[in-house]
Amino acid sequence: MLFAKKNKKLKFENLIILTNEVYRFIIREQFRKVGVEPNKITIEPETKNTAPAILADALFLKKQNPNSIMLVCPSGHFIPQVKLFEECVLRGLEQLKKGELVTFGIKPTKHETAYGYLRLSESSNLIPQKVSGFIEKPEKEKAREMLASGNYLWNSGIFLFTAKEIIRAFEKFSNNTLLHVSESLENGSFDLDFFRLEKDSWSKCEDISIDYAILEKVNNLSVVPFDGKWSDLGSWDALWDEQKSNQNTLVKSTNVSTIDCDNSLFRSEDNKTQLVGLGVMDIVTIAMPDAVLVANKNRAQDVKKVVENLRRKSIEQADNFPKQYRPWGWYESLTKGPQFQVKRICVLVGGKLSLQSHKHRSEHWVIVEGTAKVTINNKTIMLKPGESTYVPLGFKHRLENEGIIPLLIIEIQIGSYLGEDDIIRYDDIYSRQT
Repeated sequence: MLFAKKNKKLKFENLIILTNEVYRFIIREQFRKVGVEPNKITIEPETKNTAPAILADALFLKKQNPNSIMLVCPSGHFIPQVKLFEECVLRGLEQLKKGELVTFGIKPTKHETAYGYLRLSESSNLIPQKVSGFIEKPEKEKAREMLASGNYLWNSGIFLFTAKEIIRAFEKFSNNTLLHVSESLENGSFDLDFFRLEKDSWSKCEDISIDYAILEKVNNLSVVPFDGKWSDLGSWDALWDEQKSNQNTLVKSTNVSTIDCDNSLFRSEDNKTQLVGLGVMDIVTIAMPDAVLVANKNRAQDVKKVVENLRRKSIEQADNFPKQYRPWGWYESLTKGPQFQVKRICVLVGGKLSLQSHKHRSEHWVIVEGTAKVTINNKTIMLKPGESTYVPLGFKHRLENEGIIPLLIIEIQIGSYLGEDDIIRYDDIYSRQT
């Protein structure tokens, strides 16, 4: 794991990532930027919660090494006190030697209603001990009582298992999940440097968390308390809480102007959009290139309800990001109309789009930065910034970056249909399935 690179007592292999289809190229690009090469990126055909996801990688690890130990970490957690957390992991490893499954609990700092809780079995002392119960997100008064008792920890969703021990627990308590995940893993396939779980078997898995499926049923679950700074950054109000200072409860990004505002988060994710707040308090306002969220800060945990509402209305912002990542780089839509669309396209150094054609649109490319190698039918040309070319409807074409800096172009599409599925591929160096 990344946090243990300099710890002589902890030695981890490279990361194994499990994610959804829509995030695969974003994740690949993020790791490229920090210079980390994951051991494996597994793609879920659909989201099935944490139980099938954890089991899939446990089965993979057991094949690699029957004695594999896995530290399961959600991607969005913020733990600045690295050494303190590493000490907790070492205490967890001692529990594994006793045949325990291990979860990590966070010492509460407030009566939080957005987290689940773990009830301690022995005492409120911050020592490794058995978990005696799980409490779902409580009402405010119940949360106050649990905080005052000192006998509860926040459920972090961070776990430490041996692969064979967690698989043994699935054999006992969730054998159907084990059957379907095993089949999905066995029939999965590699796509570029991603491993795709097989869809049909995966779809039969129950949508269930590891807590419900396994941890609430076993008698060998221990918790290692963590008495340090932690946030799951699971909502916009959590981000507000993390970024605010004691003196100032107004948090804002660049491209934001406020007058007489308090206890609020203003964030503009688009450098072309100036976000302005006037005389408001207790709100979260997030401006994206294609949508704006305005919410009471106390309702920030309910953003998923907004997404569900958008999906019911078939509004594309529910699932489509303004910037779409690909193995060769990324593109974003700048503007679109009934029969035209303007995109900005970035091709990374060495990137090469597939040789393709379109049935319903023509394209005009204008080079902004870098040098483009352009193939149109059987003709290949090199274009510099300020130069352009036209790709007629139906012509085979390809765009490549053989230069030393990223290639940036503006693409103007004109046609009766402009969907991303209007692509006929003849050759693709990435051998993409999708």
